[in-house]
Amino acid sequence: MLISNSARRKLARRSLNGLSVGDAFGQQFVSQPELLGRRELPMFPWTFTDDTVMGIAVTQTLEICGEVNQDDLAQRFGTMYAEDPHRGYGDTAHMILRAIASGAPWREVSSRAFGGSGSMGNGAAMRAAPVGAWFFDDPQQAAKQAVLNAEVTHMHIDGQAGAVAVAVAAALACQWQIEGMAESKRSALMETVLPFVPDSVTRNVLARALELPDEISFQEAAAELGNGEQITSQDTVPFCLWSAQECLLNYTEAMWQTASVFGDIDTNCAIVGSIVSLASGDGCIPEEWMLSREPLIG
Repeated sequence: MLISNSARRKLARRSLNGLSVGDAFGQQFVSQPELLGRRELPMFPWTFTDDTVMGIAVTQTLEICGEVNQDDLAQRFGTMYAEDPHRGYGDTAHMILRAIASGAPWREVSSRAFGGSGSMGNGAAMRAAPVGAWFFDDPQQAAKQAVLNAEVTHMHIDGQAGAVAVAVAAALACQWQIEGMAESKRSALMETVLPFVPDSVTRNVLARALELPDEISFQEAAAELGNGEQITSQDTVPFCLWSAQECLLNYTEAMWQTASVFGDIDTNCAIVGSIVSLASGDGCIPEEWMLSREPLIG
């Protein structure tokens, strides 16, 4: 079946909304953690972080090029960073994006990070779900495109593995929602994603997530898998996929539960929101939350 680019665009934008609202929602609790225990919504507007900015760049590249064109994506990253570098970028991201914005070749800059090993951070994963949404009908292609997305800033295999895991999870969530099978297949999400993920620490921790008992709490799962506090792929993505699987058809619950484990709250909520919004379909994000998030750029 031939899928039009307009249909793919709608799905990628649905994922971007889930990502950006999750990012903005989670970011508010960094300075107001006391609200989480009461499940009290923060005052609007909810500002978003670099997670959303880079997610926008990925989505725009897909819309213009129909695939992850790395040169186009790097240029967008550099331009958007230079326009507003105060969105919560990490130290390594500052270094990479500042160099790209100055005209340095992205491949050289990305490869030099961490003494030549490349970044294993969670930044490539946080922006990968729109790629999965775009290629929802071909998870293998979603995985390949996720690597292209990651390489621009994350040359380490773990940075790329996290992006692959999120993109494939997004593709499956989207595909299952379209087929009306998201509820029946929910418990198989991580198991179905795992074969696509390259050999890495991220993959090993994701495999461990499959062994967690059914009755485990979100806090216990985060203690076992990580909550993003280390800002690495392996410390972030496995818990996020576990959380997305647990709450695959309930965006609101997914956000509250994911935020409750603290850690890298905005990125965790961005990743989970970008997947769950695809499985739950249009209208899953409360209108109040959409209105509270600051308007997207581009």
